[in-house]
Amino acid sequence: MTKITLLRTTLLSLGLCIFLAAWKSDPPSIFLIGDSISIQYGPYLQDYLAGSIAFYRKNDDGQAEKNLDVPVGANGGDSRMVLEYLKIKIKEPAFNPDYLVLNCGLHDIKHDPKTGIIQVTEKEYRSNLLRIIELVKEKNIGLIWIRTTAVVDSIHNSKSKTIRRYATDLATYNRIADEVFSTKGVPMIDLYGFTKKLGLEQFIDHVHYNEKTRALQAAYLAGYLQSYVLSQKASMKK
Repeated sequence: MTKITLLRTTLLSLGLCIFLAAWKSDPPSIFLIGDSISIQYGPYLQDYLAGSIAFYRKNDDGQAEKNLDVPVGANGGDSRMVLEYLKIKIKEPAFNPDYLVLNCGLHDIKHDPKTGIIQVTEKEYRSNLLRIIELVKEKNIGLIWIRTTAVVDSIHNSKSKTIRRYATDLATYNRIADEVFSTKGVPMIDLYGFTKKLGLEQFIDHVHYNEKTRALQAAYLAGYLQSYVLSQKASMKK
């Protein structure tokens, strides 16, 4: 090996070490807002991202898990609730993640069993999503959307007496979100499609999943986030 080649190799190795050290000391960060599905896969996701992406989420001291159908605390709820939360959160100087990872939809399509009225209309859902995009953009935070997981009428409405949900609404609201986020150039993770392929036996109640499925959902999300977020950071460093 010539002196020039040796020097070049040494400099490349030194540069790589400096780059990796800087990366480790300043990992990209995400902040997760989602419904009870995200509460259940969240701990797995945090573990899978450890060491590569700093993970934060809308949180509480356990209130949300007392009744997963009632959105409080860590449960982001419907798009109206998410929007109101972000209107306040976005003003906090300390709230400055690299990316907001977001889902809302299952609570939007809840029907009152007595009146049949849907919780959030299609028009309002679209409007709420557009306003969320505007809010996040104002603070220069990246946005990543997670598609809403499935509703199976025969399973859901035989197990839940206080809430009605329908697969046709879920498909419509996922389509609205697809249109909104694709138009605005927001990347989307198809958790709906991934989870649906696992089969119906993964349900443990009307909409929630067993532990194995939660771990698989988290692995799927982590794979996407590590690929997308880390590649985006690498490109910005060039």
